[in-house]
Amino acid sequence: MIKTKKKGLLIVLSGPSGVGKDTVSDAVLKENPNLWKSISMTTRSPRENEVEGKDYYFVSEEEFQKRIQEDKFLEYATFNHHFYGTPKDKVAEKLNEGKDVILVIEIQGALQIKERIKQALFIFLLPPSMDVLKKRLTKRNTDSAYAIDERFKTAYQEINELPKYHYVIVNDTVEAASKKLNAILISERCRVDRIEELYLDTIEEKVHEKLVDNKKLENSEIKIDL
Repeated sequence: MIKTKKKGLLIVLSGPSGVGKDTVSDAVLKENPNLWKSISMTTRSPRENEVEGKDYYFVSEEEFQKRIQEDKFLEYATFNHHFYGTPKDKVAEKLNEGKDVILVIEIQGALQIKERIKQALFIFLLPPSMDVLKKRLTKRNTDSAYAIDERFKTAYQEINELPKYHYVIVNDTVEAASKKLNAILISERCRVDRIEELYLDTIEEKVHEKLVDNKKLENSEIKIDL
């Protein structure tokens, strides 16, 4: 009986660096064929095993600035002296196709989107503790000791933005966190404001609608003389 809106749902997943945003979102992607993960653009260098066009679009700062001037980003931000941004065109294309789109982005960029797109869904991913977060940052072995300290300090500031999000998930284990994220997506797709229209597809329902319409007509014709 329910026909949902064709346009997809825009999901924004944020959290401190090292909390496991990509790992959790990738686990959910495997269970959701209608979910598409947006690819960000960045001015930082690729890390080991990162693939152009799969993990990020890697560009020069000059190219990034040019795209800013041309208003080609849905959001952009600086993090650890590098630019990160979400290209507009692909996100719009997928949403219009009816795909749900998940953006895995930093808090700065997420808050920009919150100002521009009120109907987007915002989810904050937290570590079980700050000690665990620091261990995860160190274990990645992708940054210098100075960069790790900077990311850790930034994490404390970012957590203060938590009240601006709709949901929070603690990433104690990938399995548990991905189940919670998947449950949120399922519940959001069932929201009443996601319904485009109701339609009747049985004789009983059509008869009931006719009776309701006739009753409304009778009531509308009642005249009261004072």
